[in-house]
Amino acid sequence: MSSKEKTKKKRGAPTLYKEEYAEQSRKICLLGATDKQIADFFEVSERTLNYWKKVHPEFLQSLKKGKILADAEVAESLYKKAIGFQYTEKKIRIDSEGKKIVAIYERQSLPDTIAMFFWLKNRHSKYWREKKDIPTEKDNFVYIHNSLPNTK
Repeated sequence: MSSKEKTKKKRGAPTLYKEEYAEQSRKICLLGATDKQIADFFEVSERTLNYWKKVHPEFLQSLKKGKILADAEVAESLYKKAIGFQYTEKKIRIDSEGKKIVAIYERQSLPDTIAMFFWLKNRHSKYWREKKDIPTEKDNFVYIHNSLPNTK
């Protein structure tokens, strides 16, 4: 190693990155945080956050893992809401003698048409989106909205 290489100093301010940021970022992503919100949490710019993604692969993997898990949980919940699901509900009350009474009920959540539409619109937008493109003779597009006319 030459003497120039030994005395060569790194440019810029020292990094603010810490190893524990990888796990913290994964947890923040599970809450649905965006990159902007994560940068704000660590009190850095989005540019710095993107730099950390490039330089610290474990940080990038934690972000991806957290976002994928959060998205999967939401997708599963939306799917269940769309098709309906069963769940157990527990109610606790105290009777007149001060005894605790626990009642367990099996409940049914009925399918939700709004959740169905949202799911189909996002999964099969070609068939379920709200606007349809219809080419005209001059290759212009006319947008037709799927809405009923006002009959009042």
